[in-house]
Order: sequence, then C-alpha cells, then structure tokens
Amino acid sequence: MQFQLMRVNQQQSLWSPIERKCLFLLQQSKTRANLLQIHAFMLRNALEINLNLFTKFITACSSIALLAPHYDPLAGVVYARRMFDHRPHRDDSFLCNSMIKAHLGLRQFSESFTLYRDLRRNTSFTPDSFTFSVLAKSCALDMAIWEGQETHSHALAIGFGLDLYAATALVDMYAKFGKMDCARKLFDEMTERSPVSWTALIGGYVRSGDMDNAGKLFDQMTEKDSAAFNTMLDAYVKLGDMCSARKLFDEMPERSLVSWTIMIYGYCRYGNLDSARSLFNAMPEKNLVSWNSMISGYCQNKQPYEALKLFHEMQSTSLEPDKVTLVSILPAIADLGALDFGGWVHRFILTKKLDRAANVGTALIDMYAKCGEIEKAKGVFDNMPEKETASWNALINGFAINGHAEEALEVFMEMNHKGFKPNEITMMGVLSACNHSGLVEEGKRWFKAMEGFGLTPEIKHYGCMVDLLGRAGCLEEAEKLMESMPYEANGIILSSFLFACGQSKDVARAERALKMANKVDEGNDGNYVMLRNLYAKEKRWKEADEVKDIMRRNGFKKEAGCSSIEVDSRVWEFVAGDIMNPKWEAIRSVLAQLRSHMKGTRLHTTTTTTVLQQLGREGERYVKRVVGEEHAGHNGHAPLHCTNAWGLRKPLIIPFTID
Repeated sequence: MQFQLMRVNQQQSLWSPIERKCLFLLQQSKTRANLLQIHAFMLRNALEINLNLFTKFITACSSIALLAPHYDPLAGVVYARRMFDHRPHRDDSFLCNSMIKAHLGLRQFSESFTLYRDLRRNTSFTPDSFTFSVLAKSCALDMAIWEGQETHSHALAIGFGLDLYAATALVDMYAKFGKMDCARKLFDEMTERSPVSWTALIGGYVRSGDMDNAGKLFDQMTEKDSAAFNTMLDAYVKLGDMCSARKLFDEMPERSLVSWTIMIYGYCRYGNLDSARSLFNAMPEKNLVSWNSMISGYCQNKQPYEALKLFHEMQSTSLEPDKVTLVSILPAIADLGALDFGGWVHRFILTKKLDRAANVGTALIDMYAKCGEIEKAKGVFDNMPEKETASWNALINGFAINGHAEEALEVFMEMNHKGFKPNEITMMGVLSACNHSGLVEEGKRWFKAMEGFGLTPEIKHYGCMVDLLGRAGCLEEAEKLMESMPYEANGIILSSFLFACGQSKDVARAERALKMANKVDEGNDGNYVMLRNLYAKEKRWKEADEVKDIMRRNGFKKEAGCSSIEVDSRVWEFVAGDIMNPKWEAIRSVLAQLRSHMKGTRLHTTTTTTVLQQLGREGERYVKRVVGEEHAGHNGHAPLHCTNAWGLRKPLIIPFTID
C-alpha cells in the first residue's frame, strides 16, 4: 500500500492544472451535491480516465456518510459501486482495494468479500498485502469464520501468508474468533513481528479470559507501546483488579490520553472517586472523553452536585459537550431538581440539533419527569423523530412517579399497539404507576401478564407488588406473596412490608417483619423508628422505650433529612440539623419566623429585615420564595414548594428544632 501511495504521488506531479483542480475539489467536498457536480465536471473534461483521480472520487463518495450523517448512509457507497462496476478496466490493485475498503467502512462485510471473489473470478486483479489486511478485518468484525479461513488460504497461496501486515491482521482475526490456538500458531510462524502483532495476540488472550498467557506474552515484549499497555490496563480494570492496573499504570514510560481515561473509568466504576479525581486533576491534557468519564462517574456514584460542578468547569474550556456528556449530566440535573439548568441544557441540545439521538431525548424525558414537569416530558417524547423502548419506559415511569397512573397505562397500551416489546423496566414502570395510585386489581393484572410478554418477574417486581398490596391494607395477601416468591425477601421488601403494617396498625405482623428484616439488614434504623412510632400510636409506651433503648445501645441514629432547591440556576442543599452551615444563624432565624408565622403570632426578637441582611441578596430571594403569603402548615413543619432531592416538584416538608 505504501508503494502504491508513492506511485500515486509521483503521478500527481505530472498532472495537468485541470486535474489538480479536480483533486482539490474532491478534497474539499463535504456534501452529496458537491460530489455530483464534481462527477459531472470529470465527465465533461474526460477526467475519469485518470485512474488515481477516479479512485479518489470513489473514496470521497464512500466517506460522504461519515461527513454528512443526515444523508442516507449507504447512498454514497452505492453510487461509488455503480461507477466502479461500469468501469471497463477494474484490475488496478489500488482502485480495487479502495472499493473493498469502502464496503468495510460502512460495515458491509459480506459485500467486501463478495466483491473480492468477483474480482478474482472476472478480472485480472491481483490482491496484495493490503487486500488481505482489509478482508481479515472484515471477517473478524462479521465473525465470518469460514470466509476468514478462506482469506488465510488465499494469502498463503499468493505468498502473503507471513507478510507482516497481512499476518498481523490474520492473527487479530483468529483472536477475535476465539481461536487462540490458530492465532498463536500463526504468530509463532511469523518471521517479523511488530508491536501491533503482539498486542493483537495479547488482546485475544484477554478477551478469552486467559490472563496468565496475556501477562506472559506482555512480559516477553521487547518494545511495548501504549496500545499494549492500554490493553492490559483495560483487562485489569474489567476484572476489578485496580491494584494491578495502578501498578502497571505507574510503570508506563509514556501515558496516552487513553491510559489516563481507562484508569479514571476504572476508579469510578468501583466507587473510588477520590482516586479518580486525583488522576483527572493530574492529567497533563484532557479531552472530551476524559471529562465525560469523570462526570459520568460522579453521576453513577450518586454525587450529582459534584457532576454539575465539573460540568460547569468543563464549560470554561474550549471543549463543547457532546451526546455522551449530555446523557451523563441530565440524570444529575434530575437528581438535584435543577430545572432551570435542565432547561438550558435542553435549549443547547436543540441549538446543536442533538435531539435527533434517541438516548438524548430519553434522558430529557427522564429529567423533566423527575423534576415534576411531566407535560414537558411528554412534549419531548412527542417530538422525537425516532423512539426506542427506553424512551417509552422513561415516559411511563415519568407519569407513574408524578401520580398519573391512567396516563402511564395509556402510554403502555400505545407502546404495545405500535409494536414495541415491553421489557422488565417497562413492567416496573407499569406496576409503579398502579402502586402510586392504589390500583390493586390493575397491578395484579399486569403482574400476571408478564409471562405473556415472555418476561420472568424479578425480585423488584415482587417488591413492587408487596408494596402495592401493603399500602392497600391487603397484608395477608402481601405476606403470602413474599412467602411464595422464588426469591428471598430482601431488606427493601421487608421494610416496605413493615411500614405497611405500621400504616394498618398491625403490631403482630410488624414485629415479625422486623425480626425477618434484621436477618438481612440489621443496621436499618428506619425499621426501628417505624416500630417505635407504631407502639407510640397504640400507647404501648413500655415497648416504645425498649425499642428506643435498643437503638441507643446499637448506635442507631435516624438519617438526617436532606433537600435541595434551585434558585436562579444555583442549587442550594440543606441537611436537617446542619449547624455547621456558614449561614446557620440566619437559617435558624428564618425557621423561627416561619414557626411563629404558622402559629399565627409575630416574632419580635428578629425582624425579617435583619434576617434578609444576614442572608444577602441570594438569601433574600430564597426567603421570599419560602415565606410568601402562605399560612399552611402543621405538626411543626414548614411547607415549601420547591424541586426536592427526588426531582419532584411538590410541597417539601422541612422538620426543624429550635432549642
């Protein structure tokens, strides 16, 4: 191939000005219309007889799908193939290889091999090393074992069986087939090996789970490049062996962006965000993939506030968010209920025309639904050009969590009508909708219908049904379902059942539920609080005190409530009893004012003006939003309409204690 390129460059030096102009136009062309105009120009000036120029035209046609993805991705290669087939002399290796590679580039694997066969049968085309490299890659990607073996036989027959490039591609092909004995035999027969050859075989051992041979081969490499290091790094990360991965990372003479990103991804995957962030900060250079990995890591590990902070940091760089960034950050926005910022992200998506991607649309639906803006979620869904099962699931779940069970079930029926097959997540959304609205019979119906959809209920589906029955007061039926299900009841299900017992004031069942829950999740303080409150309701003070003593002896402490609110695109987070907050005194004064306000009296000790001065301008807006003109409230709680930490726009009850 290098010889062919040298020949092309030498011939280009002898081209006429009009041929050079045509080459320049081909290099600049980025649209289908441009290519058609250039083709007309070539025909008018008889330039198609220039073999190298014609080959460049074929390559440009084939790459139009990559340059302009909104066109039919196959239109360019179909047009190129038509021009190729009508050419009288098609035996030039450079031209034929370009056409075969064009099919590979658009994942038309069978077409690339069929073209090779036709050329061998009907023309005087002689394949070279590059031909077999392309064919081996095509067979590997298509898992076409028979055609791969045929390619190897042809390469041996023509004399390219041990050529460095062809043999390396064949080693990689056998490795991807999982035929490690064939890959190793060919590798051992090679008279010359490059780092790529070694890495291909190491990668094969890694994929087959043979880390012993992968490690031995890696140690035998005399010249290790970053690709070989990255292959081993990736293997250790996927095995969860971050110690070995870090040891190897520290030994690397040169680290590429890929090396850093693999390590960051690994630490994030296994919850070690401090190490991930430390590496991220130490990176000499960051690309968009690096930022995406770190942002996604924070989201996956339930640290949405840190994800948003990092996203804002990224905005100060020259990098622009892509689809991966947006799909990562939207769940964080939903978790924080940062609706204003979510709206900004939506406008950015529309401006950059990224809303065509189904996964981006699905993330937007989920974000709006969890922020309580279900109508906006429905609007995004309706405007999606293409929907996937996940998109339907997001809308069904959105209606469910916002208490619109009827609409959720209507969407589910429409989904079935349009031929989308429901999956386990779909049915979870349907059962949740029934649960939120107390539709017991509907819930039973769809739970039984899962088998008809070819789905086996998982423990989470059973848990949802136990919760539905428990909330409806059907404790006996819920208990029987727990006993009959093919899973051991986990802590979540047992806690749910315990709370249902408390709601129905069934002390005996609640005591049994607590005993079972303690076997799987003894440290759940919420279960003890529930039973203590139930005893108190029944005026069984002795038992309530006993539960309180148990909690004290075991060091149980009720988890502090946490809420967040977005004001002027800034998210404020509040934790109950957080006296370390730098504005605690001002917050305490506001809570005291609210308490007095709810009691219908006036608090004279601290005036509103003083409080607002303490909180500053942003605090003033916050307090005005909190206090307003509302007089509602009960049981020592202040109602606050905001977007809470669960992403639902609803009245938020903030407990407070002022000593």
